[in-house]
Amino acid sequence: MKAISFLFVISAFDCCVHSLPPDKNQHQQSLHIIKTRSIDVNNAYSLSLETRLEQIVEPTGYKLDIEPYLEDGLFKGHVKINITWVKESDEVSLHCAHELEIIEYQVHAKTPNAKDLQNITVTRLSIDSKKPIMTIHLDQVIPKTSEGYLEFRFKGQMEMASSEAFFRTTYKTEQEEERIVAATQFRPNNARRMFPCFDEPGFKAPFELSVVRPKNMVALSNTPILKTEEIAGEPDAVRVYFERTPPMSTFTLGLVIAELQQLGTSTHYKDANGNDIELRAWGRAEYLTALEGLNERIKLVFTELANYWQVPLPLKQLDIVALPNYRGFKPADNWGLIVFRESDIPKRGYQLELEIAYHWLGALTTPAWWNESYVNKGLTGFLATEISFKLDSADSENLWPIRMLYSIYYELSKRYPNSRITGLKQEIACNKIELLFRLLNYTIGANTFKKGLTAFIETKKFKTFVGDDIWNALNDVAVADGKIPKDINLRKVAESWTANDRLPAVTVTRNYDKNTARITQKVYLRERPHDVPNADKLLWWIPLVLIRGDNLDFKNTTPIAWTKHKELTLENMPSKDHFVIVNPDEIGPFPVNYDERNWDLLLQYLLSDKRETIPALTRAKLLHDAWNLAYAGELSFASALNMTLFLKNEKDFMVWDPMFVMIDHIGRQICPCIKDKFRKYIRIFLSPFYEELMKEKEIKDIGKKKFLGMLRNVLCKNGYRPCLQKAREAYSTWMTSPNPDEGNPVPDREFCPIFQWGTQEEWDFALQRVINFPSARSQSERTYLLKTLIGCPTDEYKINKLLNISIIEGNGNFSETDLNLMFSMLTGDQAANSVLLNYLDKHWDFLKTKFRSKTNLWDNLISDATGGRFTTQGDLDSINKLYVAHQGEFGSAEHIIEHNIKNIREEVKWSAENIPVIEKWLDNYIANSNVKDDFIGNSA
Repeated sequence: MKAISFLFVISAFDCCVHSLPPDKNQHQQSLHIIKTRSIDVNNAYSLSLETRLEQIVEPTGYKLDIEPYLEDGLFKGHVKINITWVKESDEVSLHCAHELEIIEYQVHAKTPNAKDLQNITVTRLSIDSKKPIMTIHLDQVIPKTSEGYLEFRFKGQMEMASSEAFFRTTYKTEQEEERIVAATQFRPNNARRMFPCFDEPGFKAPFELSVVRPKNMVALSNTPILKTEEIAGEPDAVRVYFERTPPMSTFTLGLVIAELQQLGTSTHYKDANGNDIELRAWGRAEYLTALEGLNERIKLVFTELANYWQVPLPLKQLDIVALPNYRGFKPADNWGLIVFRESDIPKRGYQLELEIAYHWLGALTTPAWWNESYVNKGLTGFLATEISFKLDSADSENLWPIRMLYSIYYELSKRYPNSRITGLKQEIACNKIELLFRLLNYTIGANTFKKGLTAFIETKKFKTFVGDDIWNALNDVAVADGKIPKDINLRKVAESWTANDRLPAVTVTRNYDKNTARITQKVYLRERPHDVPNADKLLWWIPLVLIRGDNLDFKNTTPIAWTKHKELTLENMPSKDHFVIVNPDEIGPFPVNYDERNWDLLLQYLLSDKRETIPALTRAKLLHDAWNLAYAGELSFASALNMTLFLKNEKDFMVWDPMFVMIDHIGRQICPCIKDKFRKYIRIFLSPFYEELMKEKEIKDIGKKKFLGMLRNVLCKNGYRPCLQKAREAYSTWMTSPNPDEGNPVPDREFCPIFQWGTQEEWDFALQRVINFPSARSQSERTYLLKTLIGCPTDEYKINKLLNISIIEGNGNFSETDLNLMFSMLTGDQAANSVLLNYLDKHWDFLKTKFRSKTNLWDNLISDATGGRFTTQGDLDSINKLYVAHQGEFGSAEHIIEHNIKNIREEVKWSAENIPVIEKWLDNYIANSNVKDDFIGNSA
C-alpha cells in the first residue's frame, strides 16, 4: 500500500470509514458531516478535451463508495476499478483532478499464466501539473490480456460556486429554513473531480455505487436502490447501495441527495418484450403543486421515443428531478436521472423530449469523442422536435424549423460568417445537421429513416459511434428500400452540407415553350460584396422535390432528382399556366428563386381562395425566399413586395412570421428618404388585422396571442396612434407616481414607441430615471431603459442631449460600458446613425482628447459612427469628408473607417439599384389603398 508523499496519509485501508471526527461524535444534527482540513482548490480545474489517455488498460467495472459531509461541503470515497490490459506496460494512466486528494492506492493484477491476483508494487505515482492525468508507475511490465484492479481512497471538496462535478448548494423553505442539496453534473468531463476514473466517453463500464445520506433525505442515482444499511455510531445516516448499472460512460453517472418528495405515484412504461421502466418525478414538498401533470407528460414522451427507437433501454427506472437552486446552464442528463432547474421543468414543449432522447443517443450509444457531438445534438434535436410537434400539434407557438432556418440563412449568407460571436459556429453546425436529418426524413421517407436509426442503435448500443456510422446506417437501409438512386451515397450527401459554413441558393428558370426547367445552384450570399473566395467551387448534393401546380401533391416528398451539378435540366414540366414549387415545406435548408412568370403564377394562386391547398410552411417559405432573394440582389423588390399582398387573407401566424422579419430587416436597410412611406405602408397593411383582433374579448389561442403581440409591437414602432395611446396611458402612471425611482410599472414593450414618438417631457422623465437609478434595483432594468432611451428616438435633439450629458458634461452616472452601449444602439437606424456621425465631426477635438487613452471606446465610436446602417451617396460623402479631414488622426481606428468606407460603397450600389424600385412600389400601394392611416403625427 502506497500513499502520495505530499498528501495527508491514512495509515491503514481498514480504518473505520464511517466514524465522525472526535469533535463530532455526539453531533445530533441529521446531516452526515465531517471537519477536516480545507482542500486547496485555487489551482482551478481546467478542461482538457484535447488530451486523451493512452489506451494501455480498459476499465471493466467500478465499485464506488462516496461519503459526503454536507454541512462542510466535503466528501471522501473509495473506488475499485476492474481493468484489463490491452497493451503491455509498466504504467497505467487515468484521470484525476488536481483538487482531488489521493490518500491511498494499490494495484492488483493477474497475468495470463498466473493462478491468483498479485499485489503489484507501485514505484511512483505522479500527476501531470498541467493536465488532470494521474500515472501509476509499476515495478514490472504487465502483459497484454492481464486482468486486475486499481484501488483508491480519496477525499475532496464539493463544488460550491457552480452546479458542476459533485456540487453542494442551499435553498430556503417557505418557513425561511435553510436546506442543503447535493448532486452531480459530470458532463463533459467532471467525473474526475469526484473520483479517479477513465473519464472519456469511450471507456464504458458498469458502476456499483453506494452513498451515505442523512435519513431525512433521499438519494437518487441511475438505478434503483439495492439495499439500505444502518451505520454503526451514526443514528441519523444510512448507506444506500444502488443496483449495478449497464456499461456506461463516466459522464452519465448521476447522484442527487436532497429533501425531496415524489410527485404522486409512479407511472410505468412496458414494452412488448416485457421490459418495465418505472417513471418518477421529484421535487421539494412546497413545489409539487407546480409539477402537476409532469408524470403524465413523462410517460407520454418516453412512450413516443421508445416506440420510435424500437430498441429497449437497459434501465429499470427514470427519475426527473426539479432540483432547488440548481444553477446548471443545461439539465444534468444522467442515464436514468435527469436534473432540471425548478423553473425549467417542462410540462410541454421541446426540452423534456430532448433530454429523454439522449438516453438512447448519448448514453446507450455515445459519441466516440466530443467532436462528434454535433451529429449527436443534431439528431436528438430533430427527434425531440418531431415528438414535440406530434404531441403539441395544436401549439402554434412552435415555429420550427423556420426560426432555426432564418438564423442560419442570415448568418451563413454573410461575407464572414460566425466571425463575431463565440460559440455561434458550433451552434449553427448543430442546427445545420438537425436540418439535414430533417431533409433525409423527408426524402428517403420517415419509415426508412426510422429503420436506419434503429439499425444504427442496435449495432452501436453500449458502444461509441462516429458521425459516419449514422450516415452509413441510413444509406444502407435507404438502398435496401430503394429510396435513393444507386449513385447516391448519404454519407457523401451529408459531407457536402457539413464541410463548409455556407448554404446554396437554387434558381429555377422555366422554358414555357419546351416545358423544361433549368436548375442551377450557387452559394447563397446576402451581404455585399459577393466576393467570397472559391465560391464557384462550392457544390451541394441537392434533392429536387418538385410540386406541380397542375397536380398538387405535397405528401410525395421523393426527389425527382438529386444533383451536385451547377446546372441540370428537368423535362416534362407543367404548361405555362401552372406554377412549380421546388423544396416545399423547407425540406432542405436552401432558398429557391424562380423566373418572373412562375413568381407571378404563384402570387395569383396565393391570392385566390385556393391558397390553403399550399401548406402553411410552404406559403411562409415562398414569402421568406422572395424578400431574401431580393435583399441579395437576385430578385426584383417589386416581385418580393408583391408576394406580401396575399397576406391580406392570411390567418396562420406561421405564414406571417417572415413578414415581421422582413419589416425589421428592410426597415433598417432603406434610407430615411423613403422611411416615412415604408412606415405608412406598414400601418395601412397591418392595422386592419390589429383592429380585428382587438375586438375579441378573450384570445386563448397561443398563435393568435403571439400574432397580436407582434402586430402591436410593429405598429407602435411605426407610429400607429391607437397602440401608442395605450402605451402612453401606462407611462403616465409612472410619471405621476410619488416615488418613480422605486420601481417601474411600465411594460418593457412600451418604452421604444414612447421615446420615438412621444413628447420631450416623456423622454426627459426617463432620462432622469436613468441618472437617478438606485443601486439596490436590478441594473438590467437600467440597461434596458438606457438602450431604448438612446436607440429608439431619431430626433437629433434627444440624441445630442444624452450624448452631451454622458460625454461632454461627464456625468458620473454613465460608465464606459454605458457609452459603448449607446454608440452601438445608434447604429440601428440610419437617421440616428447620422446624428452620431455629425456629433463625432462637430466634437472631434474634444472626443479625440477624451478617449486618447481609451482605445476600446475610441475604436467603437469610430466603428459605429462611420459604419452602422449608411446606404446612400450622401452618407458616403460625409464619411469620406471626415476621413480626409482627419486622415492620420484616427490612430487604432484608421483601418476601421477605411473598412467601413469600402462596405458603404457596396451599400450605395444596393440603394441605387433598389430604393427607386421600392419607392415606386410603395407609392403605388399607398395610392390604391382605402385604409385610413391613423398616424400619431397626423392631427387628431
